[in-house]
Amino acid sequence: MKIVSRNEELLRDALSCLPQPSNRTSLASCNKLIRLEDIRAAAFKIHCGVQKTPCMYSRLSKQYGMDIYLKKEFLQYTGSVKERGVLHLLMSLPQDQQRKGVIVASDSNFSMAVAYHASELRIPVFVILSTSTAPARVKMCREYGAMVISYGTTVKDSQVHARRLAQENGYLYLEEEDSAVYLSGLGTVGLEMYEQVPKLDAVIFPAGGHCGLLAGSAAALKHLNPHISVIGVESESFPVLQQSLKAGHPTEDQAYNNHHFYGDVSGVCFGSNSLQLTGKLVDKVVAVREEDILISMLRLLEYERATVDAEGAIGLAALVAGKLPDLKGKRVAVVICSGNLELHLLQQCIARALTLDNRVCRFSIVISDSPGDMSKLLELLAREEVRVLDIKQEHTFVTSELFTVEVICTVETRDKIHTAQLRNALLERYPTTAWTER
Repeated sequence: MKIVSRNEELLRDALSCLPQPSNRTSLASCNKLIRLEDIRAAAFKIHCGVQKTPCMYSRLSKQYGMDIYLKKEFLQYTGSVKERGVLHLLMSLPQDQQRKGVIVASDSNFSMAVAYHASELRIPVFVILSTSTAPARVKMCREYGAMVISYGTTVKDSQVHARRLAQENGYLYLEEEDSAVYLSGLGTVGLEMYEQVPKLDAVIFPAGGHCGLLAGSAAALKHLNPHISVIGVESESFPVLQQSLKAGHPTEDQAYNNHHFYGDVSGVCFGSNSLQLTGKLVDKVVAVREEDILISMLRLLEYERATVDAEGAIGLAALVAGKLPDLKGKRVAVVICSGNLELHLLQQCIARALTLDNRVCRFSIVISDSPGDMSKLLELLAREEVRVLDIKQEHTFVTSELFTVEVICTVETRDKIHTAQLRNALLERYPTTAWTER
């Protein structure tokens, strides 16, 4: 069920008047898709229900050669920027629909935002989750105040059930879409960043399947200053947005990955409104590797004490990967939009990121099976100031001469230079050292 308001009618009418993709339109005509007044009205409407999150200068600036400001949207109550669009959407519902209630069917950031804000507005809210949903997500939705129902083994099963319940009971079935009401709420991020950081040169947003934040914020920023460069970042594994922009219509990437690590970054359900806005107002869309996202998560944890998920880290990943060299020396804002990383993934992500960053390494050495040789190896490691994480001795399957032992060691170093120094010291003392490449 779609919500049609005066703003959405304006958006639909503007889209129907758009020329063919081969023609160019002026910025003024593009901005009619969402008016600045709509975004400002949304900001006034939701200001009591969402945080005006800080946009702070980052210590990562010196490392990447530019002034980096981080818009910390993961500090919202449910850990996601989606609250802005959701709250504006819920507050715009007719009163009779608010009394009847709303229903959602996924474990996404959107659903959690609906669960929380509907409860705060005293709107009955039902969340249908599949049996494969992480227990922590189920618990969180219940704590936010929603009635949670487990149904089906897949998200599709729960969505079908939610639609049936909505039809039978008069609930409004909500799913993340790109109505002008929702985009205007998300666009308040761009409005705040423009006010918080003067003389911005560029703003970086997560993109991918759900590009509502990118589209809505681009509308605000380009209204306020057409010279600000707006950049979207998505994953190389499924460049849905780039493919859709090239095709001129929303497409579903065949390589779509439903792994929880990617969350909304890998979604496929954005609509033509967001795509039109993105195509007309966004200056550039770049793609990054999974490795870059993991290292970006590590940088944010170390330098900003921010625990974020893939969607939250993907914007900074473009700078980590060196995808935007033209921003050197510029003033750049990056939206850190989500911090809902499941705990069982957090440990895996950080461990993998440390390896990718050449700070956790493994090597094997064959030495004589005597206490003296083992102590000499440990002395070398202590002299090189590395932290030993794990050390194992293999006696049985050693293929070298008798009375030797293979020592397999995992250590942590300070950085890439420190790792290179350790490797040189080991090869000098033990020429047969076998280094495990990542």
